[in-house]
Amino acid sequence: MFFHYHPYEPFLFKEATKLIVGTLPPPRFTMGMLKEGDVDFCYGSKDGQLWPILDRIFELDLKFETTPEAIEQRKRFLIERKIGICDIVQSAERSKIDASDLGMANIELRNLIGYLNEYKKVDTLLFTGGNSKNGPEYFFRRHLKEYGIDLEVVNAQVPRIHQFTLPSNQLLERKVRTVSLTAPSGAANRAVGSLAEYKELKAKNPNFNTLDYRVLQYRPFF
Repeated sequence: MFFHYHPYEPFLFKEATKLIVGTLPPPRFTMGMLKEGDVDFCYGSKDGQLWPILDRIFELDLKFETTPEAIEQRKRFLIERKIGICDIVQSAERSKIDASDLGMANIELRNLIGYLNEYKKVDTLLFTGGNSKNGPEYFFRRHLKEYGIDLEVVNAQVPRIHQFTLPSNQLLERKVRTVSLTAPSGAANRAVGSLAEYKELKAKNPNFNTLDYRVLQYRPFF
């Protein structure tokens, strides 16, 4: 059994207004066996699409390499845009060493509500995946049940948007929005390809691809 723990602490700071929330990076990041082209930071897998998407949206000219400079580029961007990262899974066990969310067992979640109470300017959670089993929204819903909090639907279309109210002793209630983005992984490309919106855009432009689709989807929320 492989013990898959998150190799990175949450990237949080008091000015953050948004949090990117995923599950776990691929096991090689836990094992310290990075591939050429990986970045030793959150979402740094050479096979992942989050940083290529953000690179396109913001014209960041990011380096995709295992260097301190590549890490610092990403940290500077996040701080400038007031975006933190707090994946919801702290650890899990795997019988097979791969990056599949479904392969996780004996899962320990991070206390996201605790972090939200500490970082009071956060008003949006950006899930890198939806409510399918062992996805970030799925785990967050489970986490909310511990606090008796419900998600309220704001928009039921992809990307789905919800909101919830944090328990507070203050006079003003604090509402937090969640956005369930299409996962920035190759494994989700089949799901993207089946979307009616994607098919319509692809019909208009045969060169349109799944990365282009994510760029369009992610842009309004970042």
